[in-house]
Amino acid sequence: MAGPRTDHHVILRVVAKPLIPIISLFALYVHFHGDYSPGGGFQAGVIIVVAVVLYALIFGITPAMRAVPPVFARSLAALGFIIFAGVGVWALIMGGNFLDYDVLFNEEPGGHMGQHYGIIAVEVGVLFAVAGSMLSIFYAFAGRVTEIKDEDW
Repeated sequence: MAGPRTDHHVILRVVAKPLIPIISLFALYVHFHGDYSPGGGFQAGVIIVVAVVLYALIFGITPAMRAVPPVFARSLAALGFIIFAGVGVWALIMGGNFLDYDVLFNEEPGGHMGQHYGIIAVEVGVLFAVAGSMLSIFYAFAGRVTEIKDEDW
């Protein structure tokens, strides 16, 4: 005799819904304070992926792939690499060394705005590259296995 079907994941889903935005917000904090404290693009990228992985573990890989499509993850990784390499090439074009931020804006000697903006641009590139790469790797592994049915728990 089959009774009413209950959702035994209800506690996880209720807890995860407010937790995922908090994790994403913490990733932004880690990224934007990476210039002055531990953190930066790599750590923030991994934390962003943690939020998506948590979503996929609780709600399923298919809804996660609908929320953040695999093509978006791959494009994000490519864009991150282009941003990172673009800042380096820009520095070479301006007459400096690769990723020599001081030459980026033709500042007067002693000015550090080029260095500040250059580091931010590189960190954004690293954030995109790491988040896109890690999410693509997760999708590649998680998408290979069929989902466990609720009855199999």
